[in-house]
Amino acid sequence: MTRRSTLTALTGAVALGGAVVFVATYVPPNERGVVAEGVDRISGTLVGAGSSAQQAAMQGWTAGFTAVQPELTVSYDPIGSGGGREQFLAGGTDFAGSDAALDDEELAEAEERCGPSGVFELPNYISPIAVVYNLDGVDELNLSPETLAGIFDQRITRWDDPAIAADNPGARLPDLPITPVNRSDESGTTENFTDYLAEAAGGVWPHEPDGGWPVPGGEAAQGNSGVVAAVGGGQGTIGYADLSQAGNLGVARIGVGEEFVAPSAEAAAAVVQNSPRVEGRGQHDVVIDLDRDTAGSGEYPIVLVSYHIGCMEYDEPDVAERLRAFMTYVVSEEGQRAAAEVAGSAPISDGLREQALAAIDAVRAT
Repeated sequence: MTRRSTLTALTGAVALGGAVVFVATYVPPNERGVVAEGVDRISGTLVGAGSSAQQAAMQGWTAGFTAVQPELTVSYDPIGSGGGREQFLAGGTDFAGSDAALDDEELAEAEERCGPSGVFELPNYISPIAVVYNLDGVDELNLSPETLAGIFDQRITRWDDPAIAADNPGARLPDLPITPVNRSDESGTTENFTDYLAEAAGGVWPHEPDGGWPVPGGEAAQGNSGVVAAVGGGQGTIGYADLSQAGNLGVARIGVGEEFVAPSAEAAAAVVQNSPRVEGRGQHDVVIDLDRDTAGSGEYPIVLVSYHIGCMEYDEPDVAERLRAFMTYVVSEEGQRAAAEVAGSAPISDGLREQALAAIDAVRAT
């Protein structure tokens, strides 16, 4: 049986109203990550929506989470980070998956939805954003931050441009137009990618980081899977997507200091580990200030830190219990390993796990 068919059998995933639905289970706090017998059954549905980059990881989490509580269902709609945050803030979901943290305006909206206790934001999914390309005859590609910014700002328009040649000495680059592909939807992947370009490429990238693509023209596609499909369906195409969805496309190495680094779970974990936490947010609002312009050897800075966002207080005790159940598994060593196996993500550090568990244990009903 293939890994895909095994995964489908384990998760029991079905389509429900456009959402991806998984059966999930709960392990109590004193047995985190352990499949235990004789635990009290929890039933009902926990509803989430958001990051499409988390979709593969969500399958991994729920596949490892079905044995104990088959009557607890987790419904997750991978509509994109922006849509997920909007639905959560409007009260349409119990939690959101987002590749970008809430901004100041959204934090104010979150207080209206969640009350004065506010929200948790937990960086539960860490993954490289790959620069994917489809270019016959070019099996390896190096791109400096400045060259990458020029390509996506549509000022470097052909593959044999001197800037690309300088990054790839001796390579045979075709005289072919470059077709950049960006996300058409409001996207945390886009916000992370443009944040990297703004920090690492300096003045070469003149745009502010944003979840909406800032450069007119080019080709646009919905979601990570849409970008991958558009790049794969063209020739001379280049885009950005979660590494877990890169498939058979070419994946560029990115300039970091004096070397070019390929995306990997280990390289993504390294840059997150060496980045500080954003100050001035709530006790359980764990947002990472990524060091995008790092020169550290072996660090890959185009990294997506994807958050789970929820209320510290819920009106319904059952919702709080279900949320604690699912999030406890997600941040466990077993849960992080399950995501890594299917999505190629980087497991969170022990320090981040401790902060996440403290937040999860503090979630309560009003």
